[in-house]
Amino acid sequence: MGGMEAHCRMLCDGLRANGHDVTLFAAGGSVDDQLVPICHAPYEDALPWVTWRGTPELAQYQRDAFQTGWDIVRVGNFDLVHNNSLFPDLIDWAARDRVACVTTHHIPPFEAIRAATERHIDNPWMRFTLPSNAQHANWAAEHRERLHVVHNGISTTRWIPRAQRGGYFVWSGRITPNKGTHHAVQAARMAGAALRLFGPVEDTDYFAAEIAPCLTDDIVYLGHCPAAELAREVGAALGVVVTPLWDEPFGLVAAEALASGTPVCAFDSGALAEVVGRCGFIVPTGDTEALANAMRNVWRINRDDCRMRAEQMFSGPAMIRGYERLYREAIGAAASSAQVVVSA
Repeated sequence: MGGMEAHCRMLCDGLRANGHDVTLFAAGGSVDDQLVPICHAPYEDALPWVTWRGTPELAQYQRDAFQTGWDIVRVGNFDLVHNNSLFPDLIDWAARDRVACVTTHHIPPFEAIRAATERHIDNPWMRFTLPSNAQHANWAAEHRERLHVVHNGISTTRWIPRAQRGGYFVWSGRITPNKGTHHAVQAARMAGAALRLFGPVEDTDYFAAEIAPCLTDDIVYLGHCPAAELAREVGAALGVVVTPLWDEPFGLVAAEALASGTPVCAFDSGALAEVVGRCGFIVPTGDTEALANAMRNVWRINRDDCRMRAEQMFSGPAMIRGYERLYREAIGAAASSAQVVVSA
C-alpha cells in the first residue's frame, strides 16, 4: 500500500470511527466496504506513467474517471467532498456546483493545481490544506493564511516500539533516483552500519547501476514487504534513514519511524525537519558524510521521546480533528447535510 492509499485508508477509518458516513471514490480493486469505483484500475496499472506521461490517452483516462465520480456526487446528496486527487477540474466543479469541498495538496503544486486553487481560495464553502508548514513556501504569501496545515496521520497502533532491538538501520520506499537510495547505501558503508532496504524497485536501471553492486552481507535488499512486517523491522531498528532528493511534502516514513520509537537520520528536504524535530538528525541534502555521522550518533536519541512526538503530532485522531474543523466550516458555508466523500 502506497502513501496515498494508506492516507485515505486512515482517513476513511478515522471518520467512520467518529460517526461519519464515508464513501470512497477510487479505482476499481481498492479495498473498502463503501467503495464507488470510478475506473476499472488505477491509471498506473492501465496506462503506466513512465510510458504514457503527457499523452492524451492518459489525460482522458483520468478525466473520464473523475467525471464518473463527480456525476454521482452531483446527485448523491453528499455533504462534503474531501479531494485528495491531483485533478484540478474537481476544484472548479465543486465551486461551480456549490459543493462543500476540502482539498488536500499532498505534493508541491504544479501549474494547473495552483491556478485552480488560487481561483477559488476565497470561496466560502471550500477549504485547502497542506500536510506541513514547510509547504507554505510553495505558495504566494497572500494565499498562505487560507492554506490550512493538517499533518498527515499514521497508525500509532501498527507502528509501535518493539522490545527486541536489531543492530541495523532501515531504509524504505520506492527505489528510484529522487528517493536517494544510493545515499543511504553509501552512508551505511561509511558508517560501518548494517542497512536493510525495503520497497519496490521502480527504476531497474538505477537499481542495477547504483544499488545492486553495493549489496553485501550487511547491506541487503529485502524486497517490497507487507506493512505489518515492515512495522516490525522499523520498530526493532537502530534508526531509519530517509534520503529524498526532492521537496518532501510531509515525510510519512519518518513519522512512522517516530511512532515506532525509532530515531530518524534524514536529509533536510521539505518538511522532514518539521516532522523529526529533536528525535533524530537532519543533515544537508546530499551530504552523505554527514548522514553517516548521524548514523554513528543515533544512540544519543531518546526512543521514548520519538514515540511521544508521534502520538502528540501525527496520530490518526489528531489528523481527523484537524479535518473535522474544516469540514464544519465548509459545510456550514454551503448549507449542506451530513455525509462525507473521500476521493483518492
